Amino acid sequence: MSDDDAAGGIEPTLRSYGISVESIDDGDPLELTYMTAFPGREVHHNEMGRALNALIDRAEADEWDPVRVEATVIRSPGDPLGTWRAEAEWFEALIGYELSETEFSTRVIETLTHVDGEATR
Repeated sequence: MSDDDAAGGIEPTLRSYGISVESIDDGDPLELTYMTAFPGREVHHNEMGRALNALIDRAEADEWDPVRVEATVIRSPGDPLGTWRAEAEWFEALIGYELSETEFSTRVIETLTHVDGEATR
């Protein structure tokens, strides 16, 4: 896979999974900012899952080489809601059947912090 293929496909793939991408830097780490469709007080876990599934599906299809993902969730431009991350090794272990989907999700959710500074556990 060429770098151009990776760069050109991540944002459209995320959008096809219903993620409203505001900005993306698909380097290492992949820095993703997206506007939530659920602008409440907490980051919506199902929305996180859709973003992750988009990346997992690309990795399983050999269309993306996993890197650390650092996501920022915003309610509107300039109004951050929270952040979460996923490590490259977690993607690789999941795809290699060394990590369950539940354990992968748990690890990502444990990284979730909200603007008020509270971690979700």
